Amino acid sequence: MNQGIEVIGLYVRDQEEARAFYVDKLGFRVHTDVRNGDYRWLTVQHPDQPSFQLGLFLPGPPMHDAATAQALQALVAKGAMPPMVLTVADCRAAYDRMLGHGVEFTQEPVDRYGTVDAGFRDPSGNGWKMIQARR
Repeated sequence: MNQGIEVIGLYVRDQEEARAFYVDKLGFRVHTDVRNGDYRWLTVQHPDQPSFQLGLFLPGPPMHDAATAQALQALVAKGAMPPMVLTVADCRAAYDRMLGHGVEFTQEPVDRYGTVDAGFRDPSGNGWKMIQARR
């Protein structure tokens, strides 16, 4: 039996804002965008990883009640969720390109641990580490 992780979800405050960020600024592409009433299933993919999807989900029904959804949104906005990691071939070049697209960086590229890394946040407050792949 084949098993694996296909979708990892992020909570976002606005799905359209998140879609624009991940597609227009980071270069991902939309994989699935379907609605069922008020619920929207929106996933994006990195072009180099077609078997993996990043879900951009709103806290709320059908998974959470209003109070839980509000608490989750507050945690995301504070950057309290664990960071995701984006691997790139050249961290400084990716930093310059993404900065030019208006990405908010929390850490400029630095050399450490034998590689280069930087930090940024999406519009909802989700933290990312961008790490240069070791050669």
